[in-house]
Amino acid sequence: MTTTASALVETLEQLGVEYVFGYPGGRVIELFEHLPDSEVDVVRPRDEREASVMAETYGRLTGRPGVLTGQGPWIGSLGSIGQMEARLSSSPMVVLTEASERGEYSTLAPYQQSRGDYGGLSLPDILDGVAKEWWFPRTPVETVRSTQLAFKHAVAGRPGPTAVILDGNAITADVPEDPTPPAWDARAQTRTWDAAPTDEDVAAAADALEAADRPVIIAGNGVHAAGAYDELAAVAEAYDCAVVTSYLGKSTFPETDERAAGVIGSFGHEGANRVVSEADTLLVVGCRLNPMDTNWQAPSFIRPDEQTIVHADVDTRNAGWVYPADVGLIGDAAESLAALSDAGGAANDWALERAAAAREWFDAPECDADSTPIKPQRAVDAIESVVDAETIVTADSGNNRFWLLYYLQTPAVRTYFGSGGVGGMGWAQPAAVAAALTTDDDVISVAGDGGFAMTMNSVETAVEYGVAPTFVVLNDTSLGMVRQMQDEGEIAGVEFHDTDFVTVAEAFGAVGRRVIDPADLVPALEEATAADIPYVLDVRIDREEDMADTLASSFYESIGGLHE
Repeated sequence: MTTTASALVETLEQLGVEYVFGYPGGRVIELFEHLPDSEVDVVRPRDEREASVMAETYGRLTGRPGVLTGQGPWIGSLGSIGQMEARLSSSPMVVLTEASERGEYSTLAPYQQSRGDYGGLSLPDILDGVAKEWWFPRTPVETVRSTQLAFKHAVAGRPGPTAVILDGNAITADVPEDPTPPAWDARAQTRTWDAAPTDEDVAAAADALEAADRPVIIAGNGVHAAGAYDELAAVAEAYDCAVVTSYLGKSTFPETDERAAGVIGSFGHEGANRVVSEADTLLVVGCRLNPMDTNWQAPSFIRPDEQTIVHADVDTRNAGWVYPADVGLIGDAAESLAALSDAGGAANDWALERAAAAREWFDAPECDADSTPIKPQRAVDAIESVVDAETIVTADSGNNRFWLLYYLQTPAVRTYFGSGGVGGMGWAQPAAVAAALTTDDDVISVAGDGGFAMTMNSVETAVEYGVAPTFVVLNDTSLGMVRQMQDEGEIAGVEFHDTDFVTVAEAFGAVGRRVIDPADLVPALEEATAADIPYVLDVRIDREEDMADTLASSFYESIGGLHE
């Protein structure tokens, strides 16, 4: 006979799971007991938050579910940040957790219990607010089947997190040899199929793009999720389109390409926003058009009464959700774009000229400034100099991501990923460790000193697991974005004392270096990215360089009307 715990580990092996990111505790200890003898590697960081971000990033980069495991109360609290990011960034993830039950004592609410009975916590309620689907199986066969379904639903349709709450008695019980209903082969049970748009809708979309004089593609995170980079480029070329992206869609299209126009929205480039406003036809791919992507629906930005809108999305609910669409292409982004590129083509003289003008917004005089403290634009310019097609940048929340958004011109697809779903601080560091474990690319994490301090133990995780991301800290000894929102009155809690991140890095077994002179930026980055151990670069930036003013300027110009 095989115990449920052993059967679950066998299921992970059958499904080709490379890593389990988690922390042993509660009844998942039974899983951790079987993992050393399996083909699945365990990555045990310092807490569940770090593990959850690593699992989310693994799913985002590979398209396969990242597996998070740990004790229920902590997966539902500390571990929720990665699950929330996975839900809103469409990253496939499977959570294997438990309710810390104590058998016959469950109705008396023992220590740490999360079943939801009176007197205890309700992990099901917590997961219900985050996961795409969740299961609380009570028998061995239910547990095996639920785990299989969790992997299936994590990637079916719009990807996201799913969860299985393991029952304390079932996890150690034997799986019956001939149960009714049966548990099927794991690979067969978890198969999924890509949806594709109808021929009629593809033809209508092709007609709309062929009739356009000023066609623009808005590429969103759905292109990343589907890995539809080649298909996106093919459509842009076939119909002679300019290409802009949402924030989460950044690096779905090389921003150095002649058709690229930058990132749109209230946090985007004014040049890119102008291109969208001037378009007569918009092809929206894998982007919901949320309020920040659309300048809070500024009347002059996207105008469905004047522009033709073709909306391609894997979820029919998203197509035409914010703006009425003329044509919907419902299916996987790669399938929709491949069909569209084969359906027709057109040429115009507008796209290349307007895209070239829009790309000028990536440049600013501050990118070449030699002053100290270092201008953050100059720091981003230095980062750009070491980013190539085999480099991944992970961006945290706060001012740092906006400096990157504005001034880092991505040279290739899949080179930039940010915390833009739920947008939690502290995401970039564990994301960088997961990226380094998952790929052979150089990895550069960029965060402010506030976000870095939240998860700087990720440096130690990188050391322990033998990967060498570069951790760049844009340090202004404050919560810079919030501090810069101060107008007449002061905001409490925005200032930090000056932490010695160099010593912190060295204590973890990494290399730490403080960068004060702009001339040292590129040499420090080149040394760090070439090293085989992690580097922490504490870059002292000019705290008076106000990102809020840049964002406000672009935002108010965008809602003010069309620009001649």
